[in-house]
Amino acid sequence: MRVYRHDVLPSAPAGMVVDLSLCFVAMLLAASTLTSRYMTIPNAVPEIPLILFGATFFALVMALMYALVGLYRPKTISLGAKALRTAGAICIGGYLTSLVLRFVADRGYIEQLIPAAISYLAVGLVLSRGCFYVMQRVTTLPSVLIVGTGEEAQSIAAELQLPGRTARNVVGFFATSDDAEGKKNGIPIFSSKSSLIDLVSRYSVKEIVIAAREQRGGTIPMDQLLECRIRGISVLNLAGFSEKTKREVRIDSLKGSWLVYGDGFVQGQMRQFMKRSFDIVSSVVLLILTAPIMAAAALAIWLEGSGPVIYRQARVGLGGRVFMCMKFRSMRADAERDGVARWASKNDPRVTRIGSFMRKTRIDELPQLFSVLFGEMSLVGPRPERPAFVDKLKTDIPFYELRHSVKPGITGWAQVRYHYGDSMDDARKKHQFDLYYVKNNSLILDIVVLIETVSVVLFREGQ
Repeated sequence: MRVYRHDVLPSAPAGMVVDLSLCFVAMLLAASTLTSRYMTIPNAVPEIPLILFGATFFALVMALMYALVGLYRPKTISLGAKALRTAGAICIGGYLTSLVLRFVADRGYIEQLIPAAISYLAVGLVLSRGCFYVMQRVTTLPSVLIVGTGEEAQSIAAELQLPGRTARNVVGFFATSDDAEGKKNGIPIFSSKSSLIDLVSRYSVKEIVIAAREQRGGTIPMDQLLECRIRGISVLNLAGFSEKTKREVRIDSLKGSWLVYGDGFVQGQMRQFMKRSFDIVSSVVLLILTAPIMAAAALAIWLEGSGPVIYRQARVGLGGRVFMCMKFRSMRADAERDGVARWASKNDPRVTRIGSFMRKTRIDELPQLFSVLFGEMSLVGPRPERPAFVDKLKTDIPFYELRHSVKPGITGWAQVRYHYGDSMDDARKKHQFDLYYVKNNSLILDIVVLIETVSVVLFREGQ
């Protein structure tokens, strides 16, 4: 599915619709049960307007809670972890619904209404999740034909055979040279003299991925690819296929022409106005809500030892301009006493005890909300790097400067989709996710990143 320039697997919105329906129906069934039980008792029967409001609110707040605990994320988690997260979301969602219903109407039946709704919801969840599991088992994976037999083609095939939401049935490789027919890693290789249209029809191919470096000189049958496209078959190059399935823009085979002539990379005035307005309102609200946390963090840092509470560090922002980024100090005061800039690594020995906790919970980054309010940063965007690292990264990573076409963010697409990085390879991989954000940035994507950030912080995912 294509939703506002983003390719979304139907399973995610379908699951959300099912969850919304389950919560709404569970509340109605609970109200029906109470109505039949207490029909003769005054003020014990729920009013219809109140129940419709409660059912709607319960459905919306539960969908939000499911999203906040990461149940709609593409990351695969165990059945036990899903059950625990679902139970926690139901408890919090039920409690919030109870508070709201008490606020709008103080009725004695609310104490029984919410538990009854949760009971019906639990039954519905078991049945619906069971149906989803059976459907996944019996549903045939979409078939993919890869044009090319080189390293890129092998890499794509290996990724598509991994379990998960991006899994595909790779029917074979279509040779672009005089490679002999045979197999590679158990996958058939079709001769370049074969008819691409016949292969597509024979194997019910839904997608064709062009994974050949050299596409000139007649090595790829463009006329047959056009015919396939007319028939409704998706034809993508490596960059487009990676963007569609993994939500990243690969740079190992990326060409400048694809960036220039492709869609995306839009920074119109309306988009900038909406993003800035969203940043101002959100940063003010978050500063008010997190003020007690920041006060406690500042006190803990001050009590732990000598050194400044707030650490200011030069970072590269919008348009390559340098600004001073503020963070709670999480390392020793002499962490870089030799003056050499170093990447922070996982389990870095320079990190203090309080700093370790703050880094895991992202509390150390809360002072950056002031940078958002002042317009130096945004809530969502590529993480800003230090000037010393940027000079090196621009040399080693293609199109690295594109990340500076938007404001840096406290959180970002790379932070919620990739683990903690402390090497050049990690920087390259995270840059591919940052390119996806820069290309497809929108208010919808910002909200998705903020919601996923909650589960990343709570369950230490993507670190």
